Amino acid sequence: MRLILGSGSPRRRELLAQIGLVPDEIRAPDIDETPRPGELPRPYCARMAAAKADALAPGADEIVIAADTTVALGRRILGKPRDADEARAFLAALSGRRHRVHTSVALRSAAGRWQRDVETAVKLKRLSSVEIEGYIATGDWRGKAGGYAIQGPAAAFVSWIQGSHSAVVGLPLHETAQLLHAAGWPLWEVA
Repeated sequence: MRLILGSGSPRRRELLAQIGLVPDEIRAPDIDETPRPGELPRPYCARMAAAKADALAPGADEIVIAADTTVALGRRILGKPRDADEARAFLAALSGRRHRVHTSVALRSAAGRWQRDVETAVKLKRLSSVEIEGYIATGDWRGKAGGYAIQGPAAAFVSWIQGSHSAVVGLPLHETAQLLHAAGWPLWEVA
């Protein structure tokens, strides 16, 4: 059986490696990630993960893993910032507040599809303009939902978390392992 990672994210590859998995192939899906009018963060995230898995038809002996991570401030979806100004605005909005990070993981094989959605609550400390500008200067915000990465320099801003740290990074490892087991992947078998 072959494991296909449906993501170009180096973070997801690193997370899989933490549980001893190296994808046989990486296929980054090309889908439209635009939220629908009025779409809420959790259903949006689940829809994106499913769409990514569906865009990558697995072969007879393949399991595809796809995921999506969405930062939500109330009902508002904070996607990947288009530029530094939008990243600044996201960080200012998240400053001193709790928000939710949704990560949905979808597995697909010839036998079917399995999916789990994980919600983690995160609070950032109150950020000064100096801290925001310093973080923007790192460039770490690029390509990150909500304009920050919990595993990078912004870790210094996280004052509280309740839930899955790996889900905030981009792949909930506990749930991913459960889904792989359900799909028949021999995660802990010794050859």
